[in-house]
Amino acid sequence: MNTGKIQQRFMTLRNNKAFELFVVGVILFSAIVVGVKTYDLPSSVLTMVSWLDSFITFIFLAELTIRFAGEENKKHFFKSAWNIFDTIIVVASLIPVEESDMAFVGRLLRIFRVLRMVSIIPELRILLNSLLKALPQLGYVMLLMFIIFYIYAAIGSTLFAQINPELWGDISISLLTLFRVMTFEDWTDVMYETMEVYGLSWSYYLSFIFLTAFAFLNMVIGIVVSVIEKENAIEDASHNTEPSMSDLQKEILSLKAMVLQMSNQAPHTNEVKKDGE
Repeated sequence: MNTGKIQQRFMTLRNNKAFELFVVGVILFSAIVVGVKTYDLPSSVLTMVSWLDSFITFIFLAELTIRFAGEENKKHFFKSAWNIFDTIIVVASLIPVEESDMAFVGRLLRIFRVLRMVSIIPELRILLNSLLKALPQLGYVMLLMFIIFYIYAAIGSTLFAQINPELWGDISISLLTLFRVMTFEDWTDVMYETMEVYGLSWSYYLSFIFLTAFAFLNMVIGIVVSVIEKENAIEDASHNTEPSMSDLQKEILSLKAMVLQMSNQAPHTNEVKKDGE
C-alpha cells in the first residue's frame, strides 16, 4: 500500500473547496440542532434530534481524521491552536454524558461546535487573530476610557446626587448611569431631569458622549482596522509566491551583466578564430 498516494488524496480532499463548504454546512446544521433542543418537543422528536446529533459528531470525527491524515508532518498538526480546539470539541462530543451529571457540560461543548466555523474559514481566523492582537492596544484605550468615566461619575455624583439618588447616589451607580448615557438608552430623560436644576448640565452630557461614544469608539475601530490590514498583508505575503519588484530588478541587472560580458568576449573569440586560420 502506497501511503504517500493515500496521504496525497487526503490532502487534496482537505483542500477541496466543496469539502470545506460541506463542513461549513454541517456546522450550520449542528447549530440548528442545538437550537431545536432548547424547545419543549415530544420525546419522539427529541430522539430523532439525538440521532442527528450523533450523526453530526461522526461527520466531525471523519473530517478531523481527514485533515490529520492529509498533514505531511503529523506533529505540526497539533502546533495549530485551532486544530487543538477542534480536536477537544470533537473528542468531548464523543463522550456519552447525556444521562450523567456532566450532561450540562456536554451540552455546552456541543454549543461551542459552532465556533469551529472560525477554524474552517480563513477569513474568520484573520478577523479573530486581528482582534486578539489588537487587545494590548485596546487595553490602553479602555484604561483611558475608564479614567474619563470615573472623573465624570465623580462629578455627576457630586452635582446630581440630590436630584435623583437612584441614578447619581454614589460613584458606582453614577458609572452605570453614564454607561446608559453612552449607549443612548433614554439618556435625554436623564439630561432633562438635571437641566431643571442646572440649566447648563447639557454640556456635561454632550462632552461625555463626544469623548466616549464618538472619540473613543473611533479609536477602537481605527486600531482594529489597522491590525486587520496588517494581518491581511501578512496572509497575502505568505501565499504570494510571485517575485517582488526588487527581485525583478536584480534579475534584470544580472541579465544585463551577462549580455555585456558575452558581448565583450565575442570580439576576442573572433580574433582567435582568425589567428587559427
